[in-house]
Amino acid sequence: MAGHRHGPGRIPEKPKNFKGTLRKLLRCLGAYRFALALVLVLALASTAFGIVGPKILSTATTELATGLGRKLSGLGGIDFGKIGKILLTVLALYLVSAACSFFQSWILAGVTQKLAYRLRGEISAKIHRMPMRYFERGTVGDVLSRITNDVDTMSSGMAQSVTQLVTNVTLLIGVLVMNASVGPR
Repeated sequence: MAGHRHGPGRIPEKPKNFKGTLRKLLRCLGAYRFALALVLVLALASTAFGIVGPKILSTATTELATGLGRKLSGLGGIDFGKIGKILLTVLALYLVSAACSFFQSWILAGVTQKLAYRLRGEISAKIHRMPMRYFERGTVGDVLSRITNDVDTMSSGMAQSVTQLVTNVTLLIGVLVMNASVGPR
């Protein structure tokens, strides 16, 4: 077994049936589809508010430049009240974006912890059904250690990957939409 190590620094093995494993994982996640849909909505909202913020902030910059032009030409001044309202709107957008991001992460962490708990229970039930000779072949605790590490890795990977995937895809689409709406000048 050269190249195989066990424990936290072990070399990950490829699943023998990736599609089947993915289907089983998606079936397990089916029980949490409402929470996952909410996570998706919150990720979309968080990213959308984060994308719209700079667009609205640009109106404050435009207002400042216009006011400065009026002041230099002697036709008026800078409307700090209007700029203040724009900045408060942007601040509110960013606060809502941060709140959506926080709740998205919080809900997803709960889902992954519940899923990990469920998987550990199913693994425990399966271990109790296995014959004793299976455990006598390996080192003490090796099977349990590998299973625990696998469930922990899946749990933390899912919590990070799902959030990043949804956020990055939404960000890409949002930026493309914003660029398309600006168009050539």
